[in-house]
Amino acid sequence: MIRLLLSDVDGTLVRSDKTLTERSVEAVHALHDAGVHFAVTSGRPPRGMEMLVEPLALRTPLAAFNGGLVVEPAMEVVEQRVLPDELVAPVIELLESFGLDAWVYLRTDWLVRDPHGPHVERESHTVQFAPTVVESFDGVEGGVAKIVGVSDDHVAVAEAAGAAHDAFGDHVSASRSQPYYLDVTHPEANKGAVVRFLAERYEIPMDGIATIGDMPNDVLMFAHSRLSIAMGNADREVQRAARRVTTTNDDDGFANAVERFILRAS
Repeated sequence: MIRLLLSDVDGTLVRSDKTLTERSVEAVHALHDAGVHFAVTSGRPPRGMEMLVEPLALRTPLAAFNGGLVVEPAMEVVEQRVLPDELVAPVIELLESFGLDAWVYLRTDWLVRDPHGPHVERESHTVQFAPTVVESFDGVEGGVAKIVGVSDDHVAVAEAAGAAHDAFGDHVSASRSQPYYLDVTHPEANKGAVVRFLAERYEIPMDGIATIGDMPNDVLMFAHSRLSIAMGNADREVQRAARRVTTTNDDDGFANAVERFILRAS
């Protein structure tokens, strides 16, 4: 019996226009009624998930920055995993060598150099707050939770991910949260670690956990759950890594998965 469902947000829980459907809200409330814990994890900052708390009646911690910063629904910090200060500048340099724009996140602050750069406006709409514009990232350290490389050249984003693994090894976690985003975080700030955190907090074995997502960084949490569900809009590699595949996020894929694979099975 599934006792906890951990869900990705963008491309999974919300539609392409970043809204929750009525069926998705009802599905989460049905999980609560069935005694199943529901939690979310995302590359978003904590403030970027705050709008989910009330409609979904969230009671579990929110795992922001792919687990780099875990907060209670009221935004109190539970734990954080930040990048080593000495790696901040080299990571930014690597991303820029592939033509990617760099964004830097420090707890609640989102720093960019170009407010008109690719996807800045889109991200502001998604997380519902604007970035802080800085002239330089020089000296930015002491609590960098995530660095994002941004580009509409999806091949360059994928190549930068491989280069980050080669350059920094196990000192960072580097994975694509969208085809145009490369998230670089602390090595233990990944969605697999989020599953382990929640399993320990609620004393639930892996056999009682389900996960659902759409991107390569969600595969890390698939491996730590008995039931893994890929969205219909996910790439083939992500779908192959999951035990089940649902419909797309614009076709109520989240709600369909909850109803078909979790509530019905329970």
